[in-house]
Amino acid sequence: MLLTERSGATLRLTINRPDKRNALSLELLDRIGSAFAQHAADATLKCVVLTASGDRCFAAGGDLRELEAVRSEADTLAMSRRARAALEQIRRFPVPVVAVLNGHALGGGAELAMACDMRIATAKTELGFLQAQLNVTTAWGGGIDLLAALGPARALQILLEARRIPAAEALQLGLLQRICAADESLDDCTAGFIAPFLERPVQVLRAFKALALDSRRALHERLTSQEEQGFTGTWIHADHWAAAEKALAPR
Repeated sequence: MLLTERSGATLRLTINRPDKRNALSLELLDRIGSAFAQHAADATLKCVVLTASGDRCFAAGGDLRELEAVRSEADTLAMSRRARAALEQIRRFPVPVVAVLNGHALGGGAELAMACDMRIATAKTELGFLQAQLNVTTAWGGGIDLLAALGPARALQILLEARRIPAAEALQLGLLQRICAADESLDDCTAGFIAPFLERPVQVLRAFKALALDSRRALHERLTSQEEQGFTGTWIHADHWAAAEKALAPR
């Protein structure tokens, strides 16, 4: 479900559910959060790469069939906080975390990608905050991260449009930092992207990451309660369940 590999000063975590389009079950999110927590004290690490198996999806969002049982306000809030806690381990990690998007990052998968410090992707990748298609809002801090990256007007537009953003547009917006060249493997693209980071002393990496983290933390502390309230209210609403039933119906 989650593969861990250490290479020099780089930790590589790979989501391994390609048969499920790397959908984010709560168990998988727990494992991701635990992996980051377990390595946070490693003073020899300089970078973490978070990617996924296959070439179709980085993460296709939350596992709707699992989350179908979450109906009450209390259970909805608990689910949201459980997943948010996993993504917070990524945001708070003391060295840079790079999401390597081997495929589409949709819904909760887009939130996971935005929890990382930077993102690189294949040319075919699409990034999609599709939550509004299910008549819900962001649940795990992704809306806040989008506001931080783009500002209120552009972020609000993207959240309401709920469309898939092609890699080229995502790069132009600043949601991606690099698109791999057509003749370049994803591994080579990743290696080239993180090479400058690995040249820096650990104390420099950590100091710059701490600066970025303090900026991000302040916004999350201000807006998390508002995001939780919006998600809980929209998740338990009948409009969401009508949309979810349609999405889960056999095709």
